[in-house]
Amino acid sequence: MRLLAAGLLLAAPLCAAFYLPGLAPVSFCEEGEEREGCKSLIELFVNRLDSVESVLPYEYDAFDFCQDKEEKRPSENLGQVLFGERIASSPYKFTFKKQETCKRVCTRSYDPGNSADKTKLAFLKKGMQLNYQHHWIIDNMPVTWCYDVEDGQKYCNPGFPIGCFVTPDGRVKDACVINSEFNKKNTFYLFNHVDITIMYHSGKDENWPGARLVMARLRPQSYKHTDENNLSCEGPPMEIPGEFTNKLNLIYTYSVTFEEKNNIKWASRWDYILESMPHTNIQWFSIMNSLVIVLFLSGMVAMIILRTLHKDIARYNQIDSSEDAQEEFGWKLVHGDVFRPPRKGMLLSVFLGQGTQIFIMTFITLFLACLGFLSPANRGALMTCAVVLWVLLGTPAGYVSARMYKTFRGEKWKTNVLLTALLCPGIVFADFFIMNLILWVKGSSAAIPFGTLVAILAMWFGISVPLTFVGAYFGFKEKPIEHPVRTNQIPRQIPEQSFFTKPLPGIIMGGILPFGCIFIQLFFILNSIWSHQMYYMFGFLFLVFIILLITCSEATVLLCYFHLCAEDYHWWWRSFLTSSFTAVYLFIYAVHYFFSKLQITGTASTILYFGYTMIMVLIFFLFTGTIGFFACFWFVSKIYSVVKVD
Repeated sequence: MRLLAAGLLLAAPLCAAFYLPGLAPVSFCEEGEEREGCKSLIELFVNRLDSVESVLPYEYDAFDFCQDKEEKRPSENLGQVLFGERIASSPYKFTFKKQETCKRVCTRSYDPGNSADKTKLAFLKKGMQLNYQHHWIIDNMPVTWCYDVEDGQKYCNPGFPIGCFVTPDGRVKDACVINSEFNKKNTFYLFNHVDITIMYHSGKDENWPGARLVMARLRPQSYKHTDENNLSCEGPPMEIPGEFTNKLNLIYTYSVTFEEKNNIKWASRWDYILESMPHTNIQWFSIMNSLVIVLFLSGMVAMIILRTLHKDIARYNQIDSSEDAQEEFGWKLVHGDVFRPPRKGMLLSVFLGQGTQIFIMTFITLFLACLGFLSPANRGALMTCAVVLWVLLGTPAGYVSARMYKTFRGEKWKTNVLLTALLCPGIVFADFFIMNLILWVKGSSAAIPFGTLVAILAMWFGISVPLTFVGAYFGFKEKPIEHPVRTNQIPRQIPEQSFFTKPLPGIIMGGILPFGCIFIQLFFILNSIWSHQMYYMFGFLFLVFIILLITCSEATVLLCYFHLCAEDYHWWWRSFLTSSFTAVYLFIYAVHYFFSKLQITGTASTILYFGYTMIMVLIFFLFTGTIGFFACFWFVSKIYSVVKVD
């Protein structure tokens, strides 16, 4: 196992650096030189706007920006719809290699006497106050805003703000720090102009026609244009006063320049965004931290299995006389009770079935992501892959649940099948549906359309549930898992337990080590979800996933052995809850992250944050509990199969 971990550690940078782009390359030519496979028109697409201070994303059309007269919407996959991505065409259209300076896009006028205008402007101001960010796309690449951060580093943000706000007490908020002219109290500054630079690979020494785009950058600017017919893109910034009393004209403009950049290959054009995120050193620290925990646990388990257990088994097998046997203590004494079926075996078997489904889904998704099939260029692919896999993996869930239920000597097999198919997915769907209602009431783009909800229900009841029934059919046809020792008819009395061998302290301790392995990685995952940063380090994540499997298994086996030595044979539920308690630590960390790292305001956003967190916690609970249970089940079966029992 350690060799596997070492091999994966070496493979991690390769996985993290290599990806397959999510589309076929497009070539561009100058105007008048267009031919098949080479076009001159460069279209800019706009995505939903989001904010670090709010969980509610909005469509571009929700704000009163310039809109495309013939709006086109590329078809979106399931993952994009679930994440609330809404991509649409924009009026920003460029011709390859044709420079433009201060070109007008549109004018928006607001009259304080018109209630519709007041509403539109108030919504625009709210967007600036909450620091909502544009996300623009050219040739399936994000248009980035690159600026200097501390230590001479350059950070490339795949979004840029609508504008910024100076508070009534003169506090400069968010992007207002970039310009000393943004200083008037209780004033909004709108970024109504963008300087776009498009960089391309000319195709020199390559066998493709025309040029290919390798980078698109912009700088947001604020200019108060006074004359629509004579635009200069110079002068004071575009101020929007906090009090809306006079008529207001907002003129949106842009400038575009083209630069040849033959040193950047088309296949590695995303690298400059990914490299600007200073995470890699922390990732290696996280991996080393996790590996130290794994080595510590592996050493403990190895010591128990090789020394203590070996001695126990040798001693137990040498005993011949019954007088000596009565003096014995430890785990052999409970051999007649260790496989006694647990209370609430139905619920445990259902959890194990669902946990198996989640485990296989996570493993395949991360493996594909590590190979590069789910790169950031392939929008929504990760979520689509996970949902489709979950739907198709109903059969293993039904099989494991039915087989374990039969092993627990359960007889209500119909209830077992229905609960496996409906209980946990039903809880997730109900939570998801309530979150969706809040998003729908707030008019957010993340609200899933009714048609998509129907499609998800159809996938659940039309594919997943029947597959669960098929798996359960085969599970019930199989014989129950045979235990190495017989179970006594009369249960043995459990002696008084010390504090550390009681169930609750053991369960609470059991979740600490697995959580210690993942909490740094968890920080980046939460950042990518709530702070809208790109997550691409699937090599690291896959490695942490493997380490989590080992840690959950070893921690559970270790505590299980201690409890059996203390003659407590109630290990079924305890083995599940020991490792699944990691999910409770995950929830506590999510609460800490909410209060310490996020600036989320508003009741709706808070409810949404905790609603979605509960879904993550439930999935993690089932996944880690299942790993711990099966590791412990294998361990207990193994040790009782090698000891002689009268």
